[in-house]
Amino acid sequence: MRKIKVFDTTLRDGEQSPGCSMNLEEKLEMARQLDALGVDIIEAGFAIASPDDFRSVEAISRTVEHCTVASLARCTKGDIDAAWNAVKGAKYPRIHVFIATSDIHMEYKLRMTREQVLASIAEHVAYAKSFCDDIEFSAEDASRSDWAFLAHCCETAISAGATTLNIPDTVGYSTPDEMFALITYLREHTPGIENCDISAHCHDDLGMAVTNSLACLRAGAAQVECTVNGIGERAGNAALEEIVMALKTRRDYYQMECGIDSRQIYKSSKLLSNITGVPISPSKSIVGANAFAHESGIHQHGVLANSLTYEIMKSTDVGIPQNSMVLGKHSGKHALKDRLIQLGYEVTKEELDEIFIRFKALADKKKSLNDADIEALALSKTRSFVETYKFLGHVITTGKDTSNIASVKIRVGDETREEVAIGTGPIYASFKAVDLITGIDATLDDFSLDAVTEGEDAIGEAVVKLGYNGEQYTGRGLSTDVIEASILAYVNGINKIAAVI
Repeated sequence: MRKIKVFDTTLRDGEQSPGCSMNLEEKLEMARQLDALGVDIIEAGFAIASPDDFRSVEAISRTVEHCTVASLARCTKGDIDAAWNAVKGAKYPRIHVFIATSDIHMEYKLRMTREQVLASIAEHVAYAKSFCDDIEFSAEDASRSDWAFLAHCCETAISAGATTLNIPDTVGYSTPDEMFALITYLREHTPGIENCDISAHCHDDLGMAVTNSLACLRAGAAQVECTVNGIGERAGNAALEEIVMALKTRRDYYQMECGIDSRQIYKSSKLLSNITGVPISPSKSIVGANAFAHESGIHQHGVLANSLTYEIMKSTDVGIPQNSMVLGKHSGKHALKDRLIQLGYEVTKEELDEIFIRFKALADKKKSLNDADIEALALSKTRSFVETYKFLGHVITTGKDTSNIASVKIRVGDETREEVAIGTGPIYASFKAVDLITGIDATLDDFSLDAVTEGEDAIGEAVVKLGYNGEQYTGRGLSTDVIEASILAYVNGINKIAAVI
């Protein structure tokens, strides 16, 4: 059975998706989870893009234990120098060099002739090879390139030392049949390609990123590039969880396998959503809330009789918690830690102390907490930034014919401050009161509120996106009180801004 390499670009291509930016600590947390998930390669970023990107790639390179770490680089020596300096501390470093090969890109973006592009490939792949044995070459917009010229570009890259050839459908234009034919053509018309891994990188503009990727694998590609939850530029990238579970569930058809621990998929998906503030659609394949739900009576009867009647995989296959243990206000820290470990969450003593405080506060409001509640607490732990503002409490006055008045109390250092504000609703009034206390002039770019658990005492999760000095900061809050959850999220976002002022 053929072994497929999984190249995850969540932290590079995925992070380019609007609203999906992450800070250093968040990228490190996601990288550790990708390492636990079992991806073969993490594309940690574009080192030359900014000092923050460089530091992130460098830190991830020194952190992950099992997988290769790659940095993207254009065909310029400055880019390649930055990429190498960022990844050289990795156990398994890779430099990922790219240049466009389609006529439209060469003419209007690069303003280069075919001969100049070939010369650039030869020069810069060889230059990257002087630093690192593992070199990936990507022909940007490959799916719209002249096939014969593309084969010539690949041959040139191989001769210069490339070990992986990536064939991107950069604008999501191709169909599965076309991608299958393109990979087949390159395998038949590119001298030396048998000594390289062919890689597929597909975008979802026409909704075919996953099927195009699978078609490439069937045609002989040995590596697939994807992102958790399918995040990425425009309509996104091929979703890692969908590709992995397609290969696993239909192993009889694809006759391929990969090294992903599928039981880590749900945790990876939820962590990314938690970090970025981008919710997972309930109907999302594999990880959506409805992926294993059955409302139709006929379906419910069938599943109860035999799950195989309507379920082609088990929720446990992707690590979805089964609500098997209930904890309450009398449960101790040891029981909480044991359950976190059973759910796959390794936490430090400091993180456990923080989670336990919020666990006890929530247990006072809810009669019992199940696995979904515990997971929500684990995912919402405070990441490494100074908590300048500590929310202490609120009082809301509202009514049909009265103004919405919010009184919010926050601790700032050793001082407790309280402000009152009026707004069009209790949540907006609360946010205005927080602004009066902090004095931080941020814009509320987005706000969402969802139930993350079930029942009348369900936990509500609020997510805010705040704009400040051209950057966006995501805040999250959890509570059985939706107004409190909203204030917690807003204060969380304000604290992230305060950490960089």
